[in-house]
Amino acid sequence: MKIVILGDTHMPRMAKALPPRLIAELETADGIIHTGDWQTLEVLHELKRFAPVDGVYGNADSPEIRELFGREKRFIFDGIAVSLVHGDGKGKTTPLRALETFREEQPDIILFGHSHIPYHERHDGIVLFNPGSPTDKRRQPEFSFGILETAGTGFSLRHIFYSSKV
Repeated sequence: MKIVILGDTHMPRMAKALPPRLIAELETADGIIHTGDWQTLEVLHELKRFAPVDGVYGNADSPEIRELFGREKRFIFDGIAVSLVHGDGKGKTTPLRALETFREEQPDIILFGHSHIPYHERHDGIVLFNPGSPTDKRRQPEFSFGILETAGTGFSLRHIFYSSKV
């Protein structure tokens, strides 16, 4: 199973369309997870053209997006437990806030967004992963998103980096 992970799209302010590099991966995706800060429902509708979409809302999302998506989600993909939260809040770093949200549950993977900073580290036996942003790299050298591939009870998780969103 191939899941494309993205977040912090902030569209249409930061991009009028999905970047070609992202579209190339979406075309072969079995599913799509958005870590929040969609900004508009048009992003959801565009992503649905490629594969089933789920996600959470972020701190910059509208009430209509908040109604569609919860603040936290849990998934099982091929036996892999995946938890999802945007990661905004006060105190601690974004990765530590994400970890604290699900620490008691001990999922295999925690996906989060908010900071726009790609992140892939293991903490207390849990893999923490932030895909970065495919449209708003802020002070990062490149745009990014993630790919989760599962097979049986194993998984691989990686970033895709690129320099242009057009």
